[in-house]
Amino acid sequence: MTRLVLASASAGRLKVLRQAGVDPLVVVSGVDEDAVAAALGPDASPGDVVCALAVAKADEVAGRLDGGIAADCVVIGCDSMLHINDQLCGKPQSVAAARQMWQSMAGRAGRLYTGHCAIRLVDNEIVHRDAETSITTVRFGKPSPDDLEAYLAVGESLRVAGGFTLDGLGGWFIDGVDGDPSAVVGLGLPLTRSLLGRAGLSIAALWADNPLG
Repeated sequence: MTRLVLASASAGRLKVLRQAGVDPLVVVSGVDEDAVAAALGPDASPGDVVCALAVAKADEVAGRLDGGIAADCVVIGCDSMLHINDQLCGKPQSVAAARQMWQSMAGRAGRLYTGHCAIRLVDNEIVHRDAETSITTVRFGKPSPDDLEAYLAVGESLRVAGGFTLDGLGGWFIDGVDGDPSAVVGLGLPLTRSLLGRAGLSIAALWADNPLG
């Protein structure tokens, strides 16, 4: 039985997998994301940054799994950042930062970069590691000042890259998405399917080995 391990605390990523018929084991990574990004240097591309973070998260979790799980599992690590107005944006650190972010991106389009990493473990050994980044264009609407303040007051914007969601309250203010919507939520199903396939795993097998309920 191949257990799917999600190396993330993201409710959005867990939701994507469960809606797709897979109930993963959630193991949150302890990676210092700022340190990983800083080590890449200021010239690293957005794709390189999110991919490196996804790999770091998956590696950290893979290295401390219980032996019973590591006997046969695949670890999925992800990271997302929004590139807009020549800036790479992670999670806002305050309501004021989220407000400024929204004011700068309202009515504009940004590119959401989502790094994905899949690590396959068999008999407590890593037998396959692969990583890739998906890019999705998000077109933002223009919330009224009152609507924006009401949204910021909920706190949702502080928990997600770019300060917005597609599948939550922030979805009211998204005019469109060009690309994979599941990647905007946090985990791109098409790319994850491809990574799993390269690791020798089928979706049918994961459904059977990680059933809901």
